[in-house]
Amino acid sequence: MNSIDVLVETFGRVREHVHGTVEGLDEKALNLQVDAEANPIGWLVWHLTRVQDDHVAELAGTEQAYTADGWADRFGFDLPPSSIGYGHTPAQVAAVHVTDPALLTGYYDAVHDRTLAYLRTLADADLDEVIDDRWDPPVTRGVRLVSVADDDIQHAGQAAYVAGIARRGS
Repeated sequence: MNSIDVLVETFGRVREHVHGTVEGLDEKALNLQVDAEANPIGWLVWHLTRVQDDHVAELAGTEQAYTADGWADRFGFDLPPSSIGYGHTPAQVAAVHVTDPALLTGYYDAVHDRTLAYLRTLADADLDEVIDDRWDPPVTRGVRLVSVADDDIQHAGQAAYVAGIARRGS
């Protein structure tokens, strides 16, 4: 297994977590906040998908699925299409009100497919290329991809925790 295969496997596990977390949930569960400042499942999954879409599209030099494939219109949130959730206020989090788990999994799957297609264009050596020199140390393509996967996994775990609460009716 090479480095690209490891990344493909990692993002495949994110997909499994996303589907396992949101499938079968209703609108109430998707938007459950365990307290007034907590992020709901719908926001967490939308956000992790937006971050992956944004970052991988930038690496690939393509338009994001969110705008290119009409996902922004399908979601219909009162947010700019460029919004990925970073730094959202409670009002902006509330604007991400999801009614259907299939919308979240559909968008994630579209981004996942684009991610895998991009990863399959890479060789191990491509992961060492510096893609952002605004940091010390500069960020390589591999570090950026691991960062996206790490962020996805953390948010998927948070969403799964809230989904467990929702499924128990607590």
